[in-house]
Amino acid sequence: MSSNFLFATWSGGGAVPPTLSVARALRERGHGVRVLADRSLHDEVAASGAEPIAWTTAPQGDTADPADDVLKDFEARTPMGAFARLRDRLVCGPAADFARDTMAELRARPADVLVADFSLLGTITAGEAAGIPVAALGTTLYPFPTPGAPPFGPGFRPSTGVLGRLRDRILTELTIRPWAKGLPALNAARTANGLAPVDSVIDAFGRVDRFLVLSPRALDYPSRRFPSYVRHVGPRLDDPAWVGELALPAGDAPLVLVSLSSTFMDQRILLERIAEALGALPVRGLLTTGPAVDPATVRAPGNVLVTAAAPHSAALQHAAVTITHAGHGTVVKSLAAGVPLVCVPLGRDQREVARRVDLAGAGITVSKSTSPRAIARAVDRVLHDPSYHREAQRLAAEIAAETATDRVVAELEALTERATDRDEGTPGCDTAEPSGPSRTLSN
Repeated sequence: MSSNFLFATWSGGGAVPPTLSVARALRERGHGVRVLADRSLHDEVAASGAEPIAWTTAPQGDTADPADDVLKDFEARTPMGAFARLRDRLVCGPAADFARDTMAELRARPADVLVADFSLLGTITAGEAAGIPVAALGTTLYPFPTPGAPPFGPGFRPSTGVLGRLRDRILTELTIRPWAKGLPALNAARTANGLAPVDSVIDAFGRVDRFLVLSPRALDYPSRRFPSYVRHVGPRLDDPAWVGELALPAGDAPLVLVSLSSTFMDQRILLERIAEALGALPVRGLLTTGPAVDPATVRAPGNVLVTAAAPHSAALQHAAVTITHAGHGTVVKSLAAGVPLVCVPLGRDQREVARRVDLAGAGITVSKSTSPRAIARAVDRVLHDPSYHREAQRLAAEIAAETATDRVVAELEALTERATDRDEGTPGCDTAEPSGPSRTLSN
């Protein structure tokens, strides 16, 4: 039976392709799908087969253009400064605007299920107020505190012993505390929509029927325990619509794929240092700059082909190593292809993703300030130590098993059945904890 899904996303770089991959899969199964999104994403939304809907009062931008980036976290001098921009400019500060736009769309055209990027707490608030099933999409590792994992962000190794557990308790408190500054704006949005305030912003992230993690469970810590409403549904491996055709550098030397962020992170100089490193090795380099960096501005030796974009899924079929900022999308595509990595984290969630690669034995991490010579040594090590390839192949097999069925589609279609049960007042209808109270739309 066909259902109607309303998605909500923002111009968040690597978060967009997996979200639209899910939308495309639902459209291919005959469901109606529309996507609230920044106008800069409307061509991509349309390419997925979904109907684009513009935000009207919520902030919107274009991460391919630094001047139009909503967060501009590349201007922050510290990780805490970057976090504050995320909190104040997306998650909490404009929560009332995102809620208003989402509620207006739901009133105009009701949906059976709301599917929101997990960071859009305003949209999640509207779904809770509307009384429809809400699924949050997490397009990276699950970022909230859980037993069995260190606090998310710094990229720490899992703790051992009493001192390690003490470290985690203290640092978890320190990472949660800055969210408090966003609580008044979030609760104002909740109150405006007839909902009770929450005690913490972290609590609000859990007020969904499902939190669907588009990441391999095999990449996270085996001992980590998650809330009951969290489901690991496997990564999305589709390439964005804008990547174009594959062109490979000439020759038959090992291919090294280079991919830093698709958003602006002030990465041009690092791209040049990586290109210089590859120039010192008997390899071919395929260096993709992404839409935020003009490939003509990146100097590179003759064995490195510089291009704005390439279909990574196809390129990885030829690659021996990937050099990346440890963006989740590039990492999981590389691992799904059995390609080991050299990770150069720039910020955001990238230290955490790189740490998982390290601990899995599928690659190594170097600093973003590392010299070309050190980058070359790292690439040479990953190329010639068979253990990295072996562990990448192990993860590839696990990812293949996780993605053999489309778990996210199954979860979302199950939520439409829950919506039908609610509408019909079926006794004993299951509600995931700790989802908020059901409410109906009012004019």
